[in-house]
Amino acid sequence: MKSDIEISRSTPLKPIGDIAQKLNIAQDDLIPYGRTKAKIPLKYLQSDKKGKLIMVTAITPNKAGVGKTVTSVGLSLGLNHIGKNAMVALREPSLGPCFGMKGGAAGGGYAQVLPMEDINLHFTGDFHAITSANNMIAALVDNYRYWNKTGENTLTQLLWKRVLDVNDRMLRHMVSGLHGSTNGIPTETGFDITPASEIMALLCLSENLEDLELRIDRIVVGYSGKKPVTVGDLGFGPSIVVLLRDAIMPNLVQTTEHTPAIIHGGPFANIAHGCNSVIATKTALNLADYVVTESGFGSDLGAEKFFDIKCRMAGLQPAATVIVASLQAIKLHGGAGEKNMRDVNADALKTGLQNVQHHIRNVQAFGQNAVVSINKYGWDTENEMNYLIDWCKDQGVKVAVNECFVNGGAGAAALAETVTDVVDNNPSGPINYAYELGDSIDTKIEKVVKRVYGGSGIKLSGTAQTKLKKFEELGWSNLPICIAKTQYSFSDDISMGPLAKDFTLRVEDLVINAGAGFVVAIAGDIMRMPGLPKEPQALQIKLVNGEIDGLS
Repeated sequence: MKSDIEISRSTPLKPIGDIAQKLNIAQDDLIPYGRTKAKIPLKYLQSDKKGKLIMVTAITPNKAGVGKTVTSVGLSLGLNHIGKNAMVALREPSLGPCFGMKGGAAGGGYAQVLPMEDINLHFTGDFHAITSANNMIAALVDNYRYWNKTGENTLTQLLWKRVLDVNDRMLRHMVSGLHGSTNGIPTETGFDITPASEIMALLCLSENLEDLELRIDRIVVGYSGKKPVTVGDLGFGPSIVVLLRDAIMPNLVQTTEHTPAIIHGGPFANIAHGCNSVIATKTALNLADYVVTESGFGSDLGAEKFFDIKCRMAGLQPAATVIVASLQAIKLHGGAGEKNMRDVNADALKTGLQNVQHHIRNVQAFGQNAVVSINKYGWDTENEMNYLIDWCKDQGVKVAVNECFVNGGAGAAALAETVTDVVDNNPSGPINYAYELGDSIDTKIEKVVKRVYGGSGIKLSGTAQTKLKKFEELGWSNLPICIAKTQYSFSDDISMGPLAKDFTLRVEDLVINAGAGFVVAIAGDIMRMPGLPKEPQALQIKLVNGEIDGLS
């Protein structure tokens, strides 16, 4: 079979105006970025039409790959294949992982969003705009500090960091402002990756430009004594909105079968809230009858934040949740080695199903009716596939085999039929959140750990305890929480593996994201600036006869 980039390159793309026409978007309203991608004006948020939302999550990720984005795209193709008016709404990929270890995030095979190369690289410049906005705040705050070194307005503690959309471990910890007073104030600081920026999070949770400005003004950049200092206090919030004027508009592209797709925003799920923008999701719901969207990683990270943060803030109600799994990923969770995870292995399959069961329970605990989607590969055996199907039915969940990677929408038709049966005839009820907003910050964290992660409790470091008391005194205890932790285990320790239970989650720090509207709990040794592997994907990326090669 052709590689993802070969399929992308060999698929003739339609003009983006033709794709917009399917959604009844006027040609004159589109803001084109070349021939095959465009911005959708915010006026398309205003509509009486409300589609049905389908959320896609997955089992715990591992090196086998699960195929969550492939499934999200494929399900939207399958829905259109069976005659439904459907579209997919996804996050934008980050440049850092594209050149690092994870690769791109535009789907795969014959279930991709296109143009894949553009989407995985600079796209419409949203990430650059967010990087610029974040770093403009940093420059303005440092300038304020420079001209207010003494007096009651002095910033005694600085919180705001710069960001860059690359994986660069050398920037995690650094000292800025060296070489004399004319070059600023020497400061111990560091860089985060752009998807971890609070600007990314708050843009993705904003309802409109006015809401965006309010959120930017609420950003806490530091303290003057015990008093938090915000962007609004310093008065430059409106200028930051100007930098995000275009970035706030969702991006329209197409799939391998020329169905519409919206791609917008890209916070990571292991260090941020892991969902595409509220504006993108609501725009899609106003344009299509069925909207497929996804959350980051497994149900413990992305889905929990999707429900407890995004849905709670935006008033969204998914009609069903799809859990993506594959035989090889399950067997790898169950103890099979990377070299033999494709081999028949009944013991590894049975053991690995504990991970699947945990994610099913999580989704159901949120009040969602679940559908398990099994990504089928050519080496999967009929006996193991039937065993997995029967096991899912025994758990009381719908299940379907998905072959969209090879066969596009036709390969996802069975999944689409199964999902529409749930959505149309037995939709999910109201969301049962993991915690109440009135709970204390530590109680919220503990409830997520016990109910979603399967842990026994939490342990706060001295730093986290001090921050907890401070945040409660400042009135931030009523905000949702966003736990930053490894995606490879329910615990905060990757060595505990995908079947961890009855553990204590270590909370090392608490960070206020008042603009985004949540408190970030840093668990374990999670990094907000990833590093590159020994052999990064960048070694494979090159131009061949003017065409990009090596993206995956």
